[in-house]
Amino acid sequence: MKKFLTAVFALLFITTIQAQSKNYLDQPIVEVNGRYDSLLTPNEIYIKIIISEKDNKGKVSVEELERNMIDALKKLSINTEKDLVVSDMSNNFKSYLLKKTDILTSKEYQLKVGDAKTVSRVFVSLEALGISNTSIDRVDHSDLEKIKNEIRSKAVENAKQKAWALVKPLNQTIGIAIHIVDYDNGYTPQPRNSGILMKAAPLADAEMEPANIDFEKIKISSSVNVVFILK
Repeated sequence: MKKFLTAVFALLFITTIQAQSKNYLDQPIVEVNGRYDSLLTPNEIYIKIIISEKDNKGKVSVEELERNMIDALKKLSINTEKDLVVSDMSNNFKSYLLKKTDILTSKEYQLKVGDAKTVSRVFVSLEALGISNTSIDRVDHSDLEKIKNEIRSKAVENAKQKAWALVKPLNQTIGIAIHIVDYDNGYTPQPRNSGILMKAAPLADAEMEPANIDFEKIKISSSVNVVFILK
């Protein structure tokens, strides 16, 4: 009896799905693609900083370089407790065992800043301390996911406008949307012109403003496919 009921429920389920599919296919529809692109200025710039005793031939310890770096960053109004983290620390102990050379320590940090001008100031300040192993790790935006959803909405609106443009010459209208597909690009923004900032010349005067250099804007795109009822 239980097997019989199971078979009946399965048959009803399949019949319902087929009926829904048939209703979908029997209706007059208009299917369109919608797209929207936008440019966004990054407000999260991650700088990789490596300090090493090797850079000054062991004359200054990593601890002292770290203190000098933190002091310099604080003078730039950077919250080092919040925006500076240690990502790696190592020494060449293996090399010491093989070659009997001095043990030199290095330390890698990640610093987050909010704009390109601050990046320039950081590079210049650290260069003055003898810390030149700096580079842009990546860029991002704090509201990226929220903005992506806004772009998706505009892509759907673009699809709706296309649908209206298609049916207007036919003296018809569109009804509700019965099918929507979101094509997420999964784009992760990365800097392209970090080398320009890294090669910026040191300031002759601490009071002078750094060059007005900015990052290439992040391109955000959204594509959707929408099926509307055709009336």
